Amino acid sequence: MENNIQTRFKNFGQYGIFIAFALLCLVLAMITPRFFTVSNLMTIGNQVSINALLAFGVTFVIITGGIDLSLGSMVAVTGVVAASFAHPDTYPLIVPVLLGLAAGSGMGAFNGLVITKSKVPPFIVTLGTMTIGRGLALIWSNGRPISNLSDSFNFIGGGNILGIPFPIIILIIAFVVCSIILNKTVLGRYMYAVGGNEPAARASGIRVTRVKMWVYSICGLLSAMGGILLTSRITTGQPNAGAGFELDAIAAAIIGGTSTSGGTGTMTGTLMGALLIGVISNSLDLLNVTSYYQQVVMGAIIIGAVVLDGMGKEKR
Repeated sequence: MENNIQTRFKNFGQYGIFIAFALLCLVLAMITPRFFTVSNLMTIGNQVSINALLAFGVTFVIITGGIDLSLGSMVAVTGVVAASFAHPDTYPLIVPVLLGLAAGSGMGAFNGLVITKSKVPPFIVTLGTMTIGRGLALIWSNGRPISNLSDSFNFIGGGNILGIPFPIIILIIAFVVCSIILNKTVLGRYMYAVGGNEPAARASGIRVTRVKMWVYSICGLLSAMGGILLTSRITTGQPNAGAGFELDAIAAAIIGGTSTSGGTGTMTGTLMGALLIGVISNSLDLLNVTSYYQQVVMGAIIIGAVVLDGMGKEKR
């Protein structure tokens, strides 16, 4: 009897996010006919794309038992760096994109280096780099938005291919690549091992420092992709962009089943978590609910996800 209860709870933990998402969409379809229109679904996809990219990166980090609070700052830094080189008739598109990605992965690598060499908790280190990143973005841009971006750069966040918004295409590609890294590579297996039991992983010969360096660097790279998308979408490099993005990304990962204690998580679950957040936010907008209530709802969902995660550990 007890084994049956544990099995059912485990199955709910695996598939509950899908059930919740399906039920939510069904209810919204009955409440507001605008929900299932093509334009609204594309809007949701566009809104989700940036948060999902950040959430994929922080999922890697959380699986290894860490945390990254500097995601929003990395979005701002990479955005202003890319925007600085994205003016018309100056550099080809590849230059601002590569420089933005380099800035993000560099900040991520810095996080990993400090965390692994100083043994300071990731929460403290990334809290510090969050502040540093905000300052760097303001210094780089002189505290002013960077505008007059090229059409080719603006296409990244505002264009479409065969009617599909380009950010959604980037999201799909990133999801596939991240899933392969996590499930089909040695690095992915090492991530789970480090997060599940770091001393045992170290004793078994896994180079924990190298794994964490890779993880934080990848997280920075994905944050940079989100920063470039955001900058392109709003056609301006904003030094204050990305404020609070880290909370939404972490929420998506946790809601999707990534354990806060490490060792557990999937990219599919994180994607569903990001979609669930996006759908809730979109539905509240359609129902003309103010942003104040939206924050309350999201906070309640995060707490609920963490409580369910804790209950799952007790059952196991």
